[in-house]
Amino acid sequence: MKASGPTALNYVLPGMGLALALLLKVWPDLAPGAEGVVPGFAAILAIALLCGSAVSSVAHADVVARRLGQPYGVLTMSVTIIEVSVMASMMLHGENNPTLARESVFSVLMIVNTGIVGLCLLLGSLRHREQTIQQQGVSGYLSVMIALGVMLLVLPAETHEGETGTFSPRQLIFMSFVAVSLYGAFLYMQTVRYREHFENQPEGHSEAPPTPSAFALGLVMLLVSLAAVVALSKHVAAAFEDFLGNFALADPDAVTGALIALLILLPEGIAAVRAASRNHLQHSLNIALGSALATVALTIPAMAFISVMIGHSMVLGLDTEDRTMLLVTFVLSILSFGTGRTNALNGVVHLIVFCVYVMLLFMP
Repeated sequence: MKASGPTALNYVLPGMGLALALLLKVWPDLAPGAEGVVPGFAAILAIALLCGSAVSSVAHADVVARRLGQPYGVLTMSVTIIEVSVMASMMLHGENNPTLARESVFSVLMIVNTGIVGLCLLLGSLRHREQTIQQQGVSGYLSVMIALGVMLLVLPAETHEGETGTFSPRQLIFMSFVAVSLYGAFLYMQTVRYREHFENQPEGHSEAPPTPSAFALGLVMLLVSLAAVVALSKHVAAAFEDFLGNFALADPDAVTGALIALLILLPEGIAAVRAASRNHLQHSLNIALGSALATVALTIPAMAFISVMIGHSMVLGLDTEDRTMLLVTFVLSILSFGTGRTNALNGVVHLIVFCVYVMLLFMP
């Protein structure tokens, strides 16, 4: 069966998004968040082009993935690399924010494991009643994610060295090495040793691989689309941050971190939900869980390296309520995927936990 390729808009919108981002950088008075009517229109246009670029990145990632194979996580790795660069630029900009990495990684884990996964399970089950997964593959994701999540976000609040919630520099370097090594081992198991555990195509469904020229064009447009998403997300996040400043939020850093994580995860979220609705739940989970795992395994070591180099402290230990929510999410994920079959109830429970997480952002 011939797969539908990207449309003309998938090629136009990312270019328009980059052009708008460049324009807003040259004329900051027009950027969202500034005073006046024009910045307001710029904010609306930036949101529209960001969403369009996110959808385009999904279309081009499908082209690249059909050539390389789904387990390689083309979209996940691309977004993760850009996410690390965004977090690094934010960490180096302005005053030191010691909780930036913690809030960003925690937000990604909660949004993916409750919001995106919940939507995938609910919409997929409503359309296909029950869906099957490769238990070995999903267990691999969860085992590495839970180990890294507890060691990097819960353990720092329990150690005796340094301030509460922080690792000492030597502990931070060692844990960063552990995170990267464990993620490297997982990638080897996923793409080489046990690749079949992460593949699950419904019978009778086959997609023709793209030609070399189509693959090259898709790869270039994927990078352009992701660059547009990141470039515009900074302006959109700034506009939302200024808007949120009008309210007396108990924890504005957590809300801002969640917003940035949501914008960065938009391409992967769209791709995961689309795959689940097509009864490709394993591919959907590869995208969703892969993005969360890559974030916790790569973002924190990158931020740790920068913090050690510039001498800024980095608080990783979660607060009590965040630790509780994270542990509930991990337990729920184990139960939802433990039988190898999912239904709508699993999706509803995940989405309820996501709603509680959102509530705690504004009413901690």
